[in-house]
Amino acid sequence: MTVEAGLGYALLALGPALSLFVAVISKKPFLILTVLSSTLLWLVSLIVLSGVWRGFLPLKSTAWWPYGILIITSVAFQEGLRILFWKIYKRLEDILDAYADRVSKPHLFLTDKLQIALAGGLGHGVAHAVFFCLSLLTPAFGPATFYVDRCSHVPFFLVSATIALGFVTIHTFSMVIAFNGYAEGKKTDQIFVPIVHLVAALATLINVAPGGCIIGVPVLYFMAILTLLHCGKMVWRRLTEYPNRQAVMVQ
Repeated sequence: MTVEAGLGYALLALGPALSLFVAVISKKPFLILTVLSSTLLWLVSLIVLSGVWRGFLPLKSTAWWPYGILIITSVAFQEGLRILFWKIYKRLEDILDAYADRVSKPHLFLTDKLQIALAGGLGHGVAHAVFFCLSLLTPAFGPATFYVDRCSHVPFFLVSATIALGFVTIHTFSMVIAFNGYAEGKKTDQIFVPIVHLVAALATLINVAPGGCIIGVPVLYFMAILTLLHCGKMVWRRLTEYPNRQAVMVQ
């Protein structure tokens, strides 16, 4: 392998996230701060989880269920942290609205709220990619590549980058769905996000089976596409409803 290959894997994992950052996030300093704070928060959460599970790893059992418990508890912890992240954001939103009232400025628009949620989700996705993919890519810059017996026909680094891209997509747009679900009190959105997160995480266990990456990676991307479609449908509904609500308020 070469430097070009290593950079290629890194761009595969984070290229779309970088494009989203440049096109949307970089134009507003507040969104940049949101991405950075979110990335730090989720990195710390992953470090805490790895510290907790370090005493049990590597698991001596060849069965899959201990790893299932690891994944379930990790997803539960992160979903609880997502609720905390929402409450912190909601408190900040109330402060900004109160300040807007004092200076006779409008409150945050719907598009502002959606972009903040997007920035928070992007931070979550970037943290996942850094922790589970970029930290493993150092050998990819060397003169050779690496294969594992369970997926011997695809380079390990390519599989890692592909999986990271799937989770970046899921985490980025799941945050938009979750924030909308919390704001509207919509149970379907609130339940959708942890279910997708859990299914996508459990799908990685398929990669442990011989040739499992042929099934596990498509399942992961099915969940990513499902998340994108659900998020797009939700955003379109909110944006079409928003002008009508504004008109009612004016009347």
